[in-house]
Amino acid sequence: MRLDRLAYDPAALVDFYEQGFGSLGALCERTWHDRLDIVAEGRAAELWNPGGALHEIELHFASADAAGARDSAREVFPGCPLTFRLAEALRPSPLPLERVVLAGETRAQVPDPGVTEKLWRAQFPGTTRWRLAAPFKSEFHFSLVALVRCEIQAIDQHWSLRRLAISLSDGEPDESLAREVSFARADPEPGAGMAWPTPDPARWDVWVREALEADLAQELAGIRARQENYLRRELDRIDDYFANYEQELADRAARSTSGSAKLKTSERLAAAKAEHTRRRADQVARHEIRVHPHFDALLLVAEPAWRCQLQVEMGRQAETLEARLVPRARRWFRVY
Repeated sequence: MRLDRLAYDPAALVDFYEQGFGSLGALCERTWHDRLDIVAEGRAAELWNPGGALHEIELHFASADAAGARDSAREVFPGCPLTFRLAEALRPSPLPLERVVLAGETRAQVPDPGVTEKLWRAQFPGTTRWRLAAPFKSEFHFSLVALVRCEIQAIDQHWSLRRLAISLSDGEPDESLAREVSFARADPEPGAGMAWPTPDPARWDVWVREALEADLAQELAGIRARQENYLRRELDRIDDYFANYEQELADRAARSTSGSAKLKTSERLAAAKAEHTRRRADQVARHEIRVHPHFDALLLVAEPAWRCQLQVEMGRQAETLEARLVPRARRWFRVY
């Protein structure tokens, strides 16, 4: 899901800069309500000079409706590059994998088979037969939640912040968890002996990138349509130019009776065709769309669930399988 952008608020940014640079070891003092004096060295100073030498500066946090030119080294404004660099500096590296256990119902009861069958049939409408082969057992369902900044490089640059939730049972996106995780309640006393899944970076990376591609599909479709229009316009312009130029050379060759002139004309035609191909390829490269994801947070979520064994028939094929019911999502997950 795409998260809404926060409105530009100079007061909130002053707090962010003061706390952010303070955590990097800089000295900060508010000299006015919209000004912050910073004395930085080392990591904090690298935002202005690569060597990290001692740097002192007073930042001015401009109002949203301020007009006039901006000095990106001394002023903070909407889209200020210094804000991006500070956010990158505060991002821990390597990125830690946080863990949280969500609280379940105070008195959890074993699910009713009739209700769970209805949920299964609603989720898998092709089911012709359903039977509970083994009783429900209480356990945990695990998901991976990722906070991703997406940079889309096209004719225009686009930034968006997205939160993705992936079920570790089957790698499928969990949209409800992505929406609700900010409001979920953590278990204050999680079990100490919980068996957390072993991290599998290669497999999880594939799942997250597939979910990100699906989440970006609608936005990329609009960007791709604009890029194709721009590209077609440029290619038509190049094709028209070289078509006229090659026609002019061909006409010159037809009128000339000199062998050397015809040879030079044929050489120019060959060079023109090579340049035509090069310019078309250059425009195609210029109109490529590049997506660069930046992972800002990773959270491993455990939540109460019920596991059972089912005998089902779908598409005239009967099978016995392990499945997990997550009460929060009212959704079944197959266990592989």
